[in-house]
Amino acid sequence: MGNYSIAIHGGAGTITPASMTPALEVKYKAALHYAIEQGSKILEAGGNALDAVQKTVEALENTPLFNAGKGSVFTKHGKHEMDAAIMCGKTLQAGAVAGVYNIKNPVSLARAILEHSDHVFMSGYGAEDFARNQQIEFAPDDYFFDMFRYKQWCEVRDSDIFMLDHTPGDEKFGTVGAVALDLDGNLAAATSTGGMTNKNYNRIGDTPVIGSGTYANNETCAISCTGHGEYFLRAVVAYDVSCLMEYKAYSLQQACEKVVMDKLVRFGGEGGLVAVDALGNVAMPFNSEGMYRACKAGNKPTIVAIYKDEVKAVN
Repeated sequence: MGNYSIAIHGGAGTITPASMTPALEVKYKAALHYAIEQGSKILEAGGNALDAVQKTVEALENTPLFNAGKGSVFTKHGKHEMDAAIMCGKTLQAGAVAGVYNIKNPVSLARAILEHSDHVFMSGYGAEDFARNQQIEFAPDDYFFDMFRYKQWCEVRDSDIFMLDHTPGDEKFGTVGAVALDLDGNLAAATSTGGMTNKNYNRIGDTPVIGSGTYANNETCAISCTGHGEYFLRAVVAYDVSCLMEYKAYSLQQACEKVVMDKLVRFGGEGGLVAVDALGNVAMPFNSEGMYRACKAGNKPTIVAIYKDEVKAVN
């Protein structure tokens, strides 16, 4: 029995004080604090890491502030197409889903795939059929409608341009995720996203791909990524961090720095990740201007931050 640790993200990118109003900054930080408290309560009570990351991500999916669940952006066809994944570090079991519509909390579907199927990865209509069989909650189209997201889409819907999370020149990689270590020493990771505004051809990024956007292994670490998915896919980012720890005996911080600040940067990949290792160490590196993030380790104060070089404790 040891201490627990949990870390979360709500996306990364060109996030600066100049791009944020004081009122909006308060909303983002309050949402991050609320979400991490949902996971912390579970861990503090002796609950397992899988439950903690699922409930934390569900809290992030339930607010329109982040590009996942309720806050998902519009596709080329004016829909909300979502991806999610969850992984258990103890058993290496995983569940992932891509390209689903109207699922209120995609991470809950990923958890159902992990626990109640012989598969790891489902997509589209088949995944939705499975969700109905598992009594996963659906929501109507208007639940996912957000005027800000709609205006983003209107700017580009008649073109072949796809956008990340916000406006051109103000790029934000909209993904939410959580990693946790429970009191029994087990790790877990979960990630969820609404993808890219005006995306076409059922494009899928790194979020639901085990080893790229999401990974957990009790021997090393738990990782949840946020960034330009194509780069994170090609770099197999989450598993690469774990491999550096397993095969080269890197510390968590060393492995994260190598992948995020060196490997990704060298071929143009932007974004970041949150990570926790088997000892409860936390890392939250990013090579962009900012990343919505928070962490809590045992009895230490919760840290909630958005910008570079910003560390603020919230009791």
